[in-house]
Amino acid sequence: MNKKAISLISGGLDSAVATKMIIDQGIEVVGLHFTSIFASKRDKERGHRAFKTAKELGIEIISKTKGDEYIEIIKNPRYGYGKNMNPCIDCRIYMLNLTREMMPEIGASFVVTGEVLGQRPMSQRRPMIELIEKRSELTGLIVRPLSAKLFPPSIPEQEGILDREKLLGHAGRGRQVQYELVEKYHLKEFDMPGGGCLLTDPIFSMKLKDLMATDPAYTTKDIELLSMGRHFRVSPSAKLVVGRNERENEQLVSFAGGPYIRIEPVSFRGPVGILKAYTPDEGTLLMSARILARYGKDVSSNPTVDIHEGTTRSFSFEMCEIDSDALLIQQEA
Repeated sequence: MNKKAISLISGGLDSAVATKMIIDQGIEVVGLHFTSIFASKRDKERGHRAFKTAKELGIEIISKTKGDEYIEIIKNPRYGYGKNMNPCIDCRIYMLNLTREMMPEIGASFVVTGEVLGQRPMSQRRPMIELIEKRSELTGLIVRPLSAKLFPPSIPEQEGILDREKLLGHAGRGRQVQYELVEKYHLKEFDMPGGGCLLTDPIFSMKLKDLMATDPAYTTKDIELLSMGRHFRVSPSAKLVVGRNERENEQLVSFAGGPYIRIEPVSFRGPVGILKAYTPDEGTLLMSARILARYGKDVSSNPTVDIHEGTTRSFSFEMCEIDSDALLIQQEA
């Protein structure tokens, strides 16, 4: 076993101080940051912070994306879901398996994480930590500097690569210990605790469940759409996404093409809509147009929209009272 490790760096407080503790024991560390299509705005900001953390610590950092196989895990996680659609246990196993596969290429002999026993209710309980370590085939090779003394000595500790006395036995959700280490090490580049991936968000999870249930051939493009607009289940095989502001309208325009049909107001001011439907009938187009008009301004009794479906055609219709809220896949926060 050599003195080189991979450290999982999220950009948050715990991984920053845990990595610094290992560096201070003379270990060469390479940072590893995972990105995901399910990253929230906060997570994306934290991802940028991870690179600043690595720079402040003076280490190399590698970014790796959770790929299509991760989406398959979300569909049917072996160990179930945590909060909403987040497969906490399976996600952790997946990331650590990818980390293990990278170790020979990097030349690292063990893994460092910022985990704290008892900090997270699902993935950081002792039985789950032990299960994750076993399932990722890293038994004895994961070092958790903040809680190390609460676990049996890791192989790096047993072999004298790490001094166990310089590791901690911290547990629970409090972070006073971590903040004291920040002061000790004069660290500045880390994000505050909190946030979470979109899979923990109840509204996003509702939309994802609907997508998985109604569109077996969904793509990452469909998942990207879940983060924007109001979503309406117009029919069992058709969904309309309506922009909520100018930025979302611009984003939705970029999705047009193929089964993504762009609908835009002509005779009134209003949002852009994207209808995903392979063979929409007139009833589907009519309902979509009426929903779009409901969010418009200066709408007449006979408004017109443009439907961009390969070619562009004008679509005039009679406006009437509709219960579009009943078609909402989620209620707005």
